Amino acid sequence: MRKLWKLFALLLAFTLVAAACGNDDDDSSEPAPSAPTEAAAPATEAPAPTEAVEVDPTQGCDHTYHVITHGDSGTFWSVVEVAVRDAAAAIGCDVVYFGSNNDALRQAQEIEAAIAAGSSGIAISLADPAGVQSAAEAVVAAGIPLYTLNSGVNNYKALGATTHIGQTETVAGNGAGERFNALGATHVLCARQEQTNVALEERCNGLAETFNGQVTSEFVGLDATPDEQQNNIAARLQGDPTIDAVLGVGPNLPLRALAAGEQAGRELIIGGFDLSSDLIDQIEQGNVAFTVDQQQYLQGYLPVILMHLQATNLNTAGGGLPILTGPGFVDTANAADVKALVSQGTR
Repeated sequence: MRKLWKLFALLLAFTLVAAACGNDDDDSSEPAPSAPTEAAAPATEAPAPTEAVEVDPTQGCDHTYHVITHGDSGTFWSVVEVAVRDAAAAIGCDVVYFGSNNDALRQAQEIEAAIAAGSSGIAISLADPAGVQSAAEAVVAAGIPLYTLNSGVNNYKALGATTHIGQTETVAGNGAGERFNALGATHVLCARQEQTNVALEERCNGLAETFNGQVTSEFVGLDATPDEQQNNIAARLQGDPTIDAVLGVGPNLPLRALAAGEQAGRELIIGGFDLSSDLIDQIEQGNVAFTVDQQQYLQGYLPVILMHLQATNLNTAGGGLPILTGPGFVDTANAADVKALVSQGTR
């Protein structure tokens, strides 16, 4: 087991160095990002907050770590949970995961409970920075290492977090804009599934920065109400015949856009964010042009490993910069390979 851990540590170190060397972007001008709370196969009702789940250790460990997010247990966040469990098994420690389903009050309460429990490290997402700021500051005040993941790239330094693990949302939106330019789009509807998630707004803003045509950013309904999303997109298409493309800033909205285009009798260029089996199927069939991949498995795995290294060996990573996990892109060229990993629950 010791040899395997040493090999793993070497591999992790190489990965972190490579990521840091490849990051020359200064995103300090961006507003606070947050990542998407996406659910593949949306339910008819909003999912309840994910209850805290303690991961059983595989060997003795005197530390307990907490990963407390705004996520649900849908397509995106279920991969993060798998990654947290895998990381817990690798270090042999208890790791408690909690997803608040965009309830900042619940998230803040769970952060405060982790402080009271004497956590050795707390990793949080910052979809609603104002809603959890006080709790996050309390983590640092208690002398507990704080990490941010998924959302928080512009806020983690001010809060005193060690580093941030995620993607730069504006840069991801920039890449989507360049893709739509190459595909010949002229007017993109940037469809958002949450009203208060600043990261989704950043994705649309980033799209507008690089796209040569017009961008309309609009909240079209929650993932828990897919029919509402489809109908709202269809109504927008019927009301503005110049819209010839849709960017869904999550993995479900591209599918709703596809159905809305058929409903409105329109052919669209469609792009998305994040991954689901259904979305990749549509990319393989040529119905969706691309999706932006932020590799959320890394966003669950790396914070646990980094918190453990800081607690046991006083290691810190990032060097004052975020550790970027994206953006990458999935299109027809690599969809089949990525699809196989999605079915395994790690992408």
